[in-house]
Amino acid sequence: MTQIFHHSFNTISRVSIFGAVFMAATLAWVGDRIHRSPYMTQADVVRAQPVPFSHKHHVQGLGLDCRYCHTTVEESAFAGIPPTKTCMTCHSQLFSDADILAPVRESYQSDRSLEWTRVHDLPDFAYFDHSVHLAKGIGCVSCHGRVDEMPLMWRENSLNMDWCLDCHRDPGAHVRPKERVFDMDWFPAERRDDLVEEYEIESLTSCSTCHR
Repeated sequence: MTQIFHHSFNTISRVSIFGAVFMAATLAWVGDRIHRSPYMTQADVVRAQPVPFSHKHHVQGLGLDCRYCHTTVEESAFAGIPPTKTCMTCHSQLFSDADILAPVRESYQSDRSLEWTRVHDLPDFAYFDHSVHLAKGIGCVSCHGRVDEMPLMWRENSLNMDWCLDCHRDPGAHVRPKERVFDMDWFPAERRDDLVEEYEIESLTSCSTCHR
């Protein structure tokens, strides 16, 4: 029987199959890199705000505790956004005529909240409870980074699921004494598996832990 295809087609077929597999793997790798890039995660990207609030000035410079503004962080899932009257506690006296604080004064006088842009905004299908994590000895800096060094706020970490799972799978590398939860510049010198046992921390990695 006469051969329809030339012998070279065997080589072409092998090269085509290898090329298709290589191309698919490359596209998957590129897609993963894009998915993890700051463009998608918004990590390390400063978000525009109605007022350029400086955590560095207020936390590091003035020594304000996180709980002064985020009043519900120890009691509820949401840390809380401070009302304008909290800002005006000081700024009715300090820099009361500064142009940069005009939106704050307008908000206070009109009783309309400032529309802050959320920096750490999880998707609706992911559940996170601030109070639980603080009660188990997970510090603010573990998720939010050194906010005391941020003149403007950005997201320090990707907040992707694999990032969360790194801590859930190995809590001993992240837990700290409860009295150090709000300390920005304190880091454990070694693993604290003793605190994992003391605080009765479980390595929760089931889907229902965060997806409810």
